[in-house]
Amino acid sequence: MLIKEFRVVLPVSVDEYQVGQLYTVAEASKNETGGGDGVEVLKNEPYEKDGEKGQYTHKIYHLQTKVSGFIAKIAPKGSLTVHEKAWNAYPYCRTSETLKMCLCEITQKTDNEYMKDNFMIKIETWHKPDMGDQENVHGLDPDTWKNVEVVYIDIADKSQIDSKDYKEDEDPAKFKSVKTGRGPLGPEWKKELPNKSDCPHMCAYKLVTVNFKWFGLQNKVENFIQKQEKRLFTKLHRQVFCWLDKWIDLTMDDIRRMEEETQKELDEMRVKDPVKGSTAAED
Repeated sequence: MLIKEFRVVLPVSVDEYQVGQLYTVAEASKNETGGGDGVEVLKNEPYEKDGEKGQYTHKIYHLQTKVSGFIAKIAPKGSLTVHEKAWNAYPYCRTSETLKMCLCEITQKTDNEYMKDNFMIKIETWHKPDMGDQENVHGLDPDTWKNVEVVYIDIADKSQIDSKDYKEDEDPAKFKSVKTGRGPLGPEWKKELPNKSDCPHMCAYKLVTVNFKWFGLQNKVENFIQKQEKRLFTKLHRQVFCWLDKWIDLTMDDIRRMEEETQKELDEMRVKDPVKGSTAAED
């Protein structure tokens, strides 16, 4: 088992981030869907449990053309899928997601999972109005926490983005928001941000737990997945900021309508569009 906590500071408020994150995920999903691969939304509905209310989503990520060579070799063609279940609690301050990769026998037509509970990815996120300086916000026991590697992601640091993912119009070091005046983010932006009374800030603390029980491949796969999670978090949060003017005026009602429309679009794009989007970098 390999656990890392990724900390991503952004020049937005927690409330703004909830809208921006959902908008960005919906738009990014379109860019990754086509040729049979991409995102399939099974459920997106309100939930209430033990006094907690929020939005529940269940998505399937079809990844046959997006994984690296060594993973593709152990997964039969057409069988590589990732199930994501997310509970986004109101007032949108915490999210918890559990993902499982299913390696199904290609000769079977059932939902039989080849690895069952031997492959699990869990992502737990706290959104805090701080600069990423809180320790153990997830409340892990001391023995577990001492083995967690903390990774800081700087969205304005070009060296942290994969060269294949870089786009000039998605570079926080070059983007300036017309509607808010925020940006571009200079080399010292994180040091300067707490002193800016006209600009909010927050941090997403993303705790990623990976457990891959396969003798001979466990360390390689767990490290590979953590590397890909960092890549995804970096790319997504650079987009959240650089798309600020596209979502800053939207409400949660706008986002819900957009998600409904996006769900229909994704179903069509997965069938009709060619393969597009990013692929996993070789380890």
